[in-house]
Amino acid sequence: MNRSSTYPMDGSVVSSQSSPLDFVSPWRQEVTKRDLSQLFWLNREIEELQRRLDELETLATSCTSRITGMPKSLGVVDRLSKYTVEIADLRALLDLNLKKCFYELNRLNRYIESVEDGQIRLILSLRYVNGLGWRQIADSIGNGYTADSVRMAHDRFLVKG
Repeated sequence: MNRSSTYPMDGSVVSSQSSPLDFVSPWRQEVTKRDLSQLFWLNREIEELQRRLDELETLATSCTSRITGMPKSLGVVDRLSKYTVEIADLRALLDLNLKKCFYELNRLNRYIESVEDGQIRLILSLRYVNGLGWRQIADSIGNGYTADSVRMAHDRFLVKG
């Protein structure tokens, strides 16, 4: 009798007669090349949002009035409140994107760690976690690998996957 059960946390399935090393990782089944590439763009989006947030904070602090004995201008208060609202909106957007990025990063790392082939695991890590190009990956691996050979090994693995 071969009964199967599902782990409640990750949805992977194991047979009651199998060893703990025989389970099927759900991370291997759900990740595509598009998913892997999304991490790069999420990181770029976060960098851009952070740059914009820094810019708005600089503008907001530069428009505060200084104590000079002169009457305060209403325009400064209006600009400051406008920047404060934009900063709050950007912070909320940045927080949401950070959560998405960390979720994807964890999912990607779980997927990569579930790959049995050490060379493919290294290629995936260098490509999608470190953001290296094919030439840089080939140079990092060494052993006479070219950018094309590394890319083709990557593509073959994802097609098989």
